Amino acid sequence: MLTALCAAALVAGLSSGCSGIAGEQGSPSAVTPTAVPGPDGDGTPPGPTFEGELEQRYQQVVQDVLPSVVQITTDEELGSGVIYDRAGHIVTNAHVVNGKRRFAVELATGGRPLRAELVSAYEEQDLAVIKLTDPPRRLHPATFGDSSRVAVGQIVLAMGNPLGLSSSVTQGIVSAVGRSVTEGQGGATIGNMVQTSAAINPGNSGGALVNLSGQVVGIPTLAARDPRLGSGPAPGIGFAIPAATVRRLAGQMIEHGRVVDPGRAALGVSVRTVLGEEFRPAGASVVRVVPEGPADSAGIRPGDLIVRVDDAEVDDVVQLAEALAGHEPGDTVRVEVERAGDRRTFRVTLGEA
Repeated sequence: MLTALCAAALVAGLSSGCSGIAGEQGSPSAVTPTAVPGPDGDGTPPGPTFEGELEQRYQQVVQDVLPSVVQITTDEELGSGVIYDRAGHIVTNAHVVNGKRRFAVELATGGRPLRAELVSAYEEQDLAVIKLTDPPRRLHPATFGDSSRVAVGQIVLAMGNPLGLSSSVTQGIVSAVGRSVTEGQGGATIGNMVQTSAAINPGNSGGALVNLSGQVVGIPTLAARDPRLGSGPAPGIGFAIPAATVRRLAGQMIEHGRVVDPGRAALGVSVRTVLGEEFRPAGASVVRVVPEGPADSAGIRPGDLIVRVDDAEVDDVVQLAEALAGHEPGDTVRVEVERAGDRRTFRVTLGEA
């Protein structure tokens, strides 16, 4: 899958024979550096170092969380998932299940593949839940953290099955939060994503992004590709769906068999991309306005060309979706449109998709 984000194109972290993971985070426990005693000649062995304590923390997190990460196999692809509860529910990406209903699941702890069936897939946020048909007694559900406490600079580990290499772990930091990104042409636009420098390779989709407290803070979903490198990756740019979104949507899918309250903001319009000079995208043209919806109530009409939402330029329908993805129903935004050669600005209170 390819899509543009600034100068980068995004691709889902899934490929034939591969899988991946991500999670959501709470605040990691502090690691206190300890000074190393100097050579004072008293024969006292050196004390623990900061590097040694950090290494032990990494090893402990991997030991605690990796048993919660699984490999999901369809008749076409491999992907990753995270054990959600002891009943055998597993969260993953919708593009990992890819319309299939039956799967083989391999636990990180080994053993024969287990059968699983689809509970629900919600393509709009690229999340899905599957369930083991005969879950073993000793499942190891992951602990999902508080993604609102994820901060730039926090150390995170990505666990999954990149390029078919099961139970792989990469490390990095949280590079940014609150990103809105789109999966390929016509793919899902997902808001509030966690950007990380931890390597997200094909096959990492659906895995776990974990903090140093052993909490899943996101589900790794996308890796970036630099268009200047053709199909080559843009190193150190990956994206994960935050744990709060995973918990909210997965809980609905488990309880109701589908998402009943997506919590996604909507403008209440149908739009299409309009091309301007040199056939370049020039805005999102309003084709239809939902009667008595947010845009209609604010005064936006069919034929208006949306060119900006708050401070975000809108050149096409993808950029419009990305501008709205970072908002919640009830938020008020400024929508700038072109109408009959004039520019007008409307204040719109967003509704729910």
